[in-house]
Amino acid sequence: MALNKHSLTIAGHPTSVSMEDEFWAAFKELASRRGLSINALAQDIDDRRDEATNLCSAIRLEVLRDLRASIK
Repeated sequence: MALNKHSLTIAGHPTSVSMEDEFWAAFKELASRRGLSINALAQDIDDRRDEATNLCSAIRLEVLRDLRASIK
């Protein structure tokens, strides 16, 4: 699977994350289900992430946690 760059704005600053299109699509769906823009969800994830975890990994982990919660 190829990584693709996707643009975000966090705290008014443009940034990008490199992730697989499948994770990006799941991230967008998660934001929609939560009634948030992708930038707002990314900001929330960024605010809560451990400093040792990069933003892209934190987004993937949030998508995974959501998937696991929906399976239970």
